[in-house]
Amino acid sequence: QVQLVESGGGLVQAGGSLRLSCAASGRPFSSYRMAWFRQAPGKEREFVAGISWNGDRTYYVDSVKGRFTISRDNAKLTVYLQMSSLKPEDTAVYYCAASPRTYYSSEISEYNYWGQGTQVTVSS
Repeated sequence: QVQLVESGGGLVQAGGSLRLSCAASGRPFSSYRMAWFRQAPGKEREFVAGISWNGDRTYYVDSVKGRFTISRDNAKLTVYLQMSSLKPEDTAVYYCAASPRTYYSSEISEYNYWGQGTQVTVSS
């Protein structure tokens, strides 16, 4: 198993930036594909970005392409989400998730482990 703890959320003005971190512990971190999801009030949880086990492949939902960057440091057991040019519609609770599968997926059901979430609020 792996345990995930997110940090770095907060309140930011539109156009600003935040960097989220997700610290992992437990089973070798490098064996997991990692992803960030988000859930806005009254909406379903959605995939935001994903990264392969060694970081050579990344995936983004269209709405964040060019603004968000996912990365990982396997030595530090941490995955990051750098968010820039933030918009009010990016307001949500952001969750870090881990999948043991070897293929890419944006489906919630493919991710076995989840953090508790961190709130990101973007004011207009």
